[in-house]
Amino acid sequence: MKKIILPLFIMVLASCGDPKVNSENKNSSTQRDGQFDNYKNNFVEQLWKIYPGWASSQGYHNYDSVLIIPDESSRTKEIAFAKANLDSLKNYELSALSDNNKTDHHMIKNQLESIIWNTTEFRSYEWNPSEYNVSGAFAEMLNGNYDSLDVRLRNFYLKMANIPAFYEAAKKNIKNPTLEHTQLAIDQNLGGISVFEKDFHDALNKTRFGEHEKQSMEATAKMAVTAIKDYTDWLKKLDNKSPRSFRLGKELYSKKFEFDIQSGYSADQIYTKALEHKKDLHQKMFVLADKLWKKYLPEKSKPTDTLLLIRQMIDKLSEKHVAADSFQSAISQQIPMLVDFIKKKDLIYIDPSKPLVVRKEPDYMAGVAGASISAPGPYDKNGNTYYNVGSLSGWDKATAESYLREYNHYILQILNIHEAIPGHYTQLVYSNQSPSLIKSLFGNSTMIEGWAVYTERMMLENGYGNNTGSEEASDEMWLMYYKWNLRSTCNTILDYSVHTKDMSKEEAMKLLIDQAFQQKTEAENKWRRVSVTQVQLCCYFTGYTEIYDFREELKKKMGNEFNLKKFHEKFLSYGSAPVKYIRELMLAEMNKK
Repeated sequence: MKKIILPLFIMVLASCGDPKVNSENKNSSTQRDGQFDNYKNNFVEQLWKIYPGWASSQGYHNYDSVLIIPDESSRTKEIAFAKANLDSLKNYELSALSDNNKTDHHMIKNQLESIIWNTTEFRSYEWNPSEYNVSGAFAEMLNGNYDSLDVRLRNFYLKMANIPAFYEAAKKNIKNPTLEHTQLAIDQNLGGISVFEKDFHDALNKTRFGEHEKQSMEATAKMAVTAIKDYTDWLKKLDNKSPRSFRLGKELYSKKFEFDIQSGYSADQIYTKALEHKKDLHQKMFVLADKLWKKYLPEKSKPTDTLLLIRQMIDKLSEKHVAADSFQSAISQQIPMLVDFIKKKDLIYIDPSKPLVVRKEPDYMAGVAGASISAPGPYDKNGNTYYNVGSLSGWDKATAESYLREYNHYILQILNIHEAIPGHYTQLVYSNQSPSLIKSLFGNSTMIEGWAVYTERMMLENGYGNNTGSEEASDEMWLMYYKWNLRSTCNTILDYSVHTKDMSKEEAMKLLIDQAFQQKTEAENKWRRVSVTQVQLCCYFTGYTEIYDFREELKKKMGNEFNLKKFHEKFLSYGSAPVKYIRELMLAEMNKK
């Protein structure tokens, strides 16, 4: 062995010491990366021709006037594009690329393979009528500030011309749709009509267009509204004698998990981890609930059932919440408090030049989540980031009270950490600053959601949420945090069980209400969500687990040299790449030092 290793070792030393060899290797590596960078630029340009709507959403506005008709011809072009680029990727050997380009190579390959699989096997364009909804894209054109209103409205007008053909193609595509996605399509499309009936009209009155041009635009808008209403009427009357089940089944679910999550864990493994984590959370919650019992329920006997004891303590703490008519304003007031805490603790840099606008959730987004972030794409870095908050207007008193108890005084703060600062809003600002356009465009939802869930725990670990003036979060806040973390954990259990194990709604309600301690309204909303989405609910727990475990791994390796702020900023600097690739990049960089 020594006789073999020694010459190799000497040869390596000789190479390292030879400036000519070093220079040639460096130049060769730089050239290969340069070639791959050129390929990526061309790839993205071609991508936008296939997906102009996606381009617009990312801040690339060269194709704003184009609305692709979702017919067989467009799907054929998608597959041809994906196959051609998979062939092109074979020209770039992974081992010859830089760490950042290796990651981009992985992400492009995954995206292309996902396109083919979604079109040829998943085929949701046949059974999910809610995929056909133009309102969101048009609303973004009205709300944007990337160009003059005149330019945006002319593109809006040109794009509208294809709306009737868009919905006619949708009708031809749909075969035995699920009942759940059919109803969602009806609700969301009808909700989005105001974009064309009111919002476009109001915007048009702010321009100096000639009267004839305005009339032509208004007439096209009316045609668009007619097409949307016709589509929803068609769905209502559809003779759907054998509707497809909204459940994916294990084979489709596992494959979708592989493409969407990219975690290194299989769906089965993550499900098992979630079950274990749920058990651990229940143990921690019992300790805190038992400790708080005398403070809040001194006259009441403790239940012998552990989960019932936890439930009763959570119910007591949940009585503290904002009024229904001040839900959105309470969120707005908490944002600057989060910023101040992060600055005080020096946890991560937050760019003050990137605005966060809290707004009522638009109607065309209703029906999936009660709070969400809409961020500008990497081409539109100065655009507003919107924090969309669901409205309680029109809710009956009991339903509103149930919802407010779910998003009580403690949970509302954790929600704001997750959705806004330092969660989604902060991460997406960093993502748009990433030197890799690929990582920004093909953002991995597991990393994005995982980061938001990770920050919840990180903030409490650093003392956020105390009510005693101490430097530690209160027991009440920790108990509610565990409840919230149990929510993301049970998201995974619910999603996997519903789509692969035929979990019934009754069983789901028992999981969410009795074991995750959710209010009935929240549990009902989650059932609706799991019936119209797949795999996405696994993002939270999977990403959180990977990020938290990686941080703890680095803390052990680095000891006193570990700096939390540097970790956060370095981690986010790689863009929205899968956690497994960010981990590889960060460890590789550490090993070079």
